[in-house]
Amino acid sequence: MNRIHTQADWIDRARAVLPAGGFGNFDPGIIIRDGKGSRVWDEDGNEYIDYLIGSGPMLLGHGNEEVQEAVFEQIPRGMTFFANNAAGIELAEEICRAVPCGEQLRYVSTGGEADMYAMRLARAYTGRDKILKFEGGYHGMSAEAQMSLAPSRLVNFPQAVPDSAGIPEAVRNEVWAAPFNDIEFLRSFMSEHGGQIAGVIVEPLQRTVPPGPGFLEALREACERYGIVLIFDEIVTGFRFAYGGAQELYGVTPDVCTLGKVIGGGFPLAAITGKADIMAHFDKDKVGADKWLMQMGTLSGNPVAAVAGLKTLEILRRPGTYEKLRENGTAIMAMLEKHLGEAGIAHRIVGDPTLFDVLFTEKQVRDYRDVLSADGVKNAVFNKVLREHGIFKSPGKLYPSLALTQEDLQQTGEAIAAAATALQSVQ
Repeated sequence: MNRIHTQADWIDRARAVLPAGGFGNFDPGIIIRDGKGSRVWDEDGNEYIDYLIGSGPMLLGHGNEEVQEAVFEQIPRGMTFFANNAAGIELAEEICRAVPCGEQLRYVSTGGEADMYAMRLARAYTGRDKILKFEGGYHGMSAEAQMSLAPSRLVNFPQAVPDSAGIPEAVRNEVWAAPFNDIEFLRSFMSEHGGQIAGVIVEPLQRTVPPGPGFLEALREACERYGIVLIFDEIVTGFRFAYGGAQELYGVTPDVCTLGKVIGGGFPLAAITGKADIMAHFDKDKVGADKWLMQMGTLSGNPVAAVAGLKTLEILRRPGTYEKLRENGTAIMAMLEKHLGEAGIAHRIVGDPTLFDVLFTEKQVRDYRDVLSADGVKNAVFNKVLREHGIFKSPGKLYPSLALTQEDLQQTGEAIAAAATALQSVQ
């Protein structure tokens, strides 16, 4: 008779075969067994309201019946072909209709791939080498993206700091870092170096930090002035902030954007989309061998992910969907404000109602260095108590979903109240 494995058993087994005991994504001290709707269960049967939702893609919640039906219909017809398929073409059409910058699209499997190719695309289009990113911005795992992602050693701008071993020194010379939300620095730097920059890559909402008034507009203007490709990393914000993403919400259109998470409906799928003359560099017949950007992937545009994405986007187009998502997030923000305020805990709620978190600081949060200066001890205590009260979330983000119920929101408020009380004893 097979022994039932506890969570501790699985953790021990993971440590034997997985470096650091995990997949590299999240706390390896919890092993998730099931997910349904707004909830997940660990291997010991503990139940949580899920505000991690797979780090964003499960916007509809786990196990949406309509998405499952679309997937189950596709699976007997084929799971991947390494060739064009109708569902992938239809999904590309819908994305290009939805996203303001989208004229053509190329699929990959992960957001990190999409960002890597977007930066390479900017270089192919402009013939320049330099990439400008913003300190603290997350753009995947490529060498360029791992420059000044989360530096503990703060240096003078525009020097970028590698955040990982294995990055060649030469990469440091091709990536510049700038402070997010600093229009004055941006304009000054561009006036001196704009002609060397191939592309600027930016999260329109950097992790949870919103763009300040006029920042994205100033960035758009500077890129136009100096012939730079403006890349919005909308892996997280695409189809979450609005159907057309952050570029629709903020009213600033980039040249290229990257998408992932939501567009695959819970399956691995990501994309680069943008203006046709830039995207033409994926087409050797149009640009010639010297300017052609080679790109391929075994599972890119696979039909299972495509049908899941198509059904997800269909659901998101229904009346009231985004209003409900924002209502859920706004309600949680109000709970945080109420309970932390009543407990006398200095804090800032940072982000958008569709994606946010609380930082324990008195100062306004405008960039990565402001985030870094927040009280990490209080953050750890706060998240620990939330977990103990059945709330499953990232240490630095809270993703509301459309599956949340009034019961979920009530339990969330009670958990926040308990966590706020616990913080009163933290010095």
